[in-house]
Amino acid sequence: MDTTGQKARPPVSPRTTGRRTPAWVVPAGLILLGLIPVLAGAARLTELTGGADITARNARFFDSPVPVVLHIVGATLYSLLGAFQFVPSLRRRGRRWHRIAGRILLPAGLVAAGSGVWMALFYVLPPSDGPLLLAFRLVFGSGMALSLVLGVRAVMRGDIGAHGAWMTRAYAIGLGAGTQALILILPELLASPPGVTVRALLMGAGWVVNLAVAEVVIRRRHRR
Repeated sequence: MDTTGQKARPPVSPRTTGRRTPAWVVPAGLILLGLIPVLAGAARLTELTGGADITARNARFFDSPVPVVLHIVGATLYSLLGAFQFVPSLRRRGRRWHRIAGRILLPAGLVAAGSGVWMALFYVLPPSDGPLLLAFRLVFGSGMALSLVLGVRAVMRGDIGAHGAWMTRAYAIGLGAGTQALILILPELLASPPGVTVRALLMGAGWVVNLAVAEVVIRRRHRR
């Protein structure tokens, strides 16, 4: 109590005085990033259904369209709907929404990862790809599927923290195509398109960057 007889107010933490980031910022950013491969996938579907000319770059899709269609549909649903799983209010108070969305996202993510691995194994490599990028696709595609399975296993054991961590890693890998597009656009604008090895390294960097951000998010969530 101070000299005026009034109770002294407790010190205010700097965290409470700062402005909080609006809840919509994170999902909006994730959706914008996911729109890059979503629009590319829509263009590919239009190409397949619109009778486009067959070239060396798209012949594999016309020869076997089912895997690429499954991949586009699964990845589109996974990246757009998955962004809303990062809204704190939906995770905490909207548990029914979180569970329903999760039951949709799990098969969508597995379809996206599985079809991606299938295409990497059985499609003919285009001129711009190579063995290194093939290896990256197999590793990260398998890693995405494994993360989804481990996330389901964790929630079945009641380990919500591990569940969130594995699902965050899976989403980071699934959103890799958006980050890769941002990374690749700079060298293509400043110079000629990168060579096979450099392109593979840049695309691998897209997955690594996303996973690094995911680990930061997981650690911060764990501390809270």
